[in-house]
Amino acid sequence: MLGATGLSLADLLRLRAAAAEMTPARPRRDDTAVIFLWMPGGFPHLETYDMKPDAPTEYRGDFKPIKTNVPGIEVTELFPQHARVADRFSLIRSIAHTFSDHGGGHKRLMTGRLPKTPVGTVNDAPACPSIVARMREDIPQPLPHNILMPDQGRHGVDVFAFGSAYLGPAYTPFIVPGDPSAASFSVPNLSLPTDMAARLEDRRRLLEGIDRMRRELDQTGAMVAMDRFTEKASSLLTSASARDAFDLSREDDATRERYGNHSWGQRTLMARRLVEAGASFVSVVLENPTPGRPLPFGTTYNWDCHAVNCHVFTDTRFRAPYYDQTVTALIEDVHRRGLDKRVLIVATGEFGHTPRINYQVGTQTGVKQPGRDHWPAAMSVLVSGGGLRMGQVVGSTNAKGECPQERPLTPNDLWATIYRHLGIDTSHHFYDHSGRPMPILPFGEPIAELI
Repeated sequence: MLGATGLSLADLLRLRAAAAEMTPARPRRDDTAVIFLWMPGGFPHLETYDMKPDAPTEYRGDFKPIKTNVPGIEVTELFPQHARVADRFSLIRSIAHTFSDHGGGHKRLMTGRLPKTPVGTVNDAPACPSIVARMREDIPQPLPHNILMPDQGRHGVDVFAFGSAYLGPAYTPFIVPGDPSAASFSVPNLSLPTDMAARLEDRRRLLEGIDRMRRELDQTGAMVAMDRFTEKASSLLTSASARDAFDLSREDDATRERYGNHSWGQRTLMARRLVEAGASFVSVVLENPTPGRPLPFGTTYNWDCHAVNCHVFTDTRFRAPYYDQTVTALIEDVHRRGLDKRVLIVATGEFGHTPRINYQVGTQTGVKQPGRDHWPAAMSVLVSGGGLRMGQVVGSTNAKGECPQERPLTPNDLWATIYRHLGIDTSHHFYDHSGRPMPILPFGEPIAELI
């Protein structure tokens, strides 16, 4: 069974086959890929990429900016490794939207559309990674084109609005939950214990029997010639190349150590292996860098730095070293391996956090502490690779980090840039459940400063 969808791999391939027949010819760059680093809870822009050292105390926070190897670009003092590779990334500081709830923010970011409801994470439009998978279905690869890597227990397709909506369940992500740094980690649907060999053969025979019954009942002929998909599913499950892509033991110790022996680092290293092996879009969820261990006092599970959840500065001090190591290791590795034209790295959350600090009693600490609430009116995004122009800052916010001041942008402009990298025509449309033609992206343009 595949993740939370309840579909067998053969069923998934059959659904994709039927849909692929409706995909028209289009210009495309088949060798490109995206690694999407997703920070649920909202990335605190004033603590990281858009610091305001001259703002009043109640805005600027505890941390100071530091210079980088690119004149004019500064990042938080908690990101010293960023400072050494700023010539290999660009920061976008002027993206904004209007959905302040996690659900609405997730849907707004992940679909490139204005969601029908401001809450909830069940999509009414396909998540953009599902669209990528749909548009690239005919590219033969041993790996799925849409892969999602979250924490164990956070791996439902709707947790982060990664649903495929009217594209259908064939294009939901292949979900790989868990901590790759843990000794017990395994990849669902690819790990076959010895005692499973006979059972796999029994399952194959059972599927053949079910398919024969389906064909006898089907009067339209839609099931004809579908046996090849069961065969392809079995081939993928036992594919040496697929297993190798997920096998981190094939990396040398120095590389693994550079990424960090924690869930964020090893998960991101696996993402690099997957895009190198042919996956088109790999989403890496960065919530808790040390699952299975008690969280330090004053911190919270993900980036949701309300005062009731955590002490925002304590929490940022906790997670910043993991993030700094993970992101810079990926940037360096992609460049070292000559993938910087082919692979685009994007790091973002669903929104930023309030410029003005507020204080509340923490539910876990029991003491009054500083925090920042949801703030979609301003957010920061890092991009690297993809053949884009690096070593620059695009846009700015006002003196307190409250709203875009120069070059206002939306999440759709970010997605237009991503689709451009992948060679996907955003004017192409699909039909929703009511039969209306829906373009891939209803508005937005590639960010000119980056291309």
